[in-house]
Amino acid sequence: MSSKAANIANEYFLKWANIFFIIGSCIILFLLPLWIEDYWLHFFIIAILWAYLSQSWNIVGGFCGQLSLGHAAFFAVGAYTSTLLYVDYGVNPWIGVLFGGFIGAVFGTFIGFLSFRYGLKGPYFSLVTLAFAELLRVIALSVDFTKGPLGVMIPLAENPSLFNFQFASKVPYYYIILIFMIVLTVIVYKINKSKMGYYFISIRENEDAAEAIGVDTLIYKIKAISISAFFTAIGGSFYAQYIQYIDPGDTFGWHVSVEMILRSLIGGMGTVLGPLFGSLALSFVSEITRALFADIVPGIHMIVYSIILILIVLYFPQGVFVWVKERLKRAIRKN
Repeated sequence: MSSKAANIANEYFLKWANIFFIIGSCIILFLLPLWIEDYWLHFFIIAILWAYLSQSWNIVGGFCGQLSLGHAAFFAVGAYTSTLLYVDYGVNPWIGVLFGGFIGAVFGTFIGFLSFRYGLKGPYFSLVTLAFAELLRVIALSVDFTKGPLGVMIPLAENPSLFNFQFASKVPYYYIILIFMIVLTVIVYKINKSKMGYYFISIRENEDAAEAIGVDTLIYKIKAISISAFFTAIGGSFYAQYIQYIDPGDTFGWHVSVEMILRSLIGGMGTVLGPLFGSLALSFVSEITRALFADIVPGIHMIVYSIILILIVLYFPQGVFVWVKERLKRAIRKN
């Protein structure tokens, strides 16, 4: 077989291997609630939520290359919008979820325009997003309608159902966030293969060169952060409905932004499946280290977890998913 024919065969095999892997993973995830207890069901709900949020951040941070450190702001805006609309005005939670996403997109457009219009790039843009999230946190702590540091509790519905986004079991929450994650991943895949996706990547790789070939970098960077903020806010709305309690520290906290970035970075920034892979991997690493070391010395499991993260970053700088994919390609080519 010629080298060209072998390469075509390898690419064909990889394509179908990816398809079967994705389909198989989806089938397993959909059947998972049949096999696991409530504790692990909660674990997977939170892990998939983080995968969803990392995927949201990946649009602006991974594909477009704009390192936002303040995505917690959009997460919290979505959580507070849907919660306050339901608690104070009786608006259906599903409408609140969509409206929260819209408000998140408005905030994303606002911060993107202020930053990119005046040429803020790199660390300056990162600092602006971080400051914006902190500003909103301070406001949420100070004003009455957010209930300040006390937070807001969502009252239990008399008849939990899909209509009011409350359930007697964790299983419906699991399927909702799983569907959210799958839909977002499909959207990210479509973006990646579209003209807009190519523009995002060109901006990430060399913004000056992208402008030179006619890409309106201002518009496309604003689009990236607006789309990212929309989906991040929807994730915040889901979190509020699932936990049924929110406060400024829990939603606006810097740890929310860091977790989104970290899981995308570990999996592979700028890839479609990297954030999902990284989120699930880190969730398992965190749970395993806590189970093995938490009872030995208080806090030691966090030290072990941090050491593992450092080793992953050092030895897999492009992300674990990218490393696995490259090794698989090499193995196939050798055979």
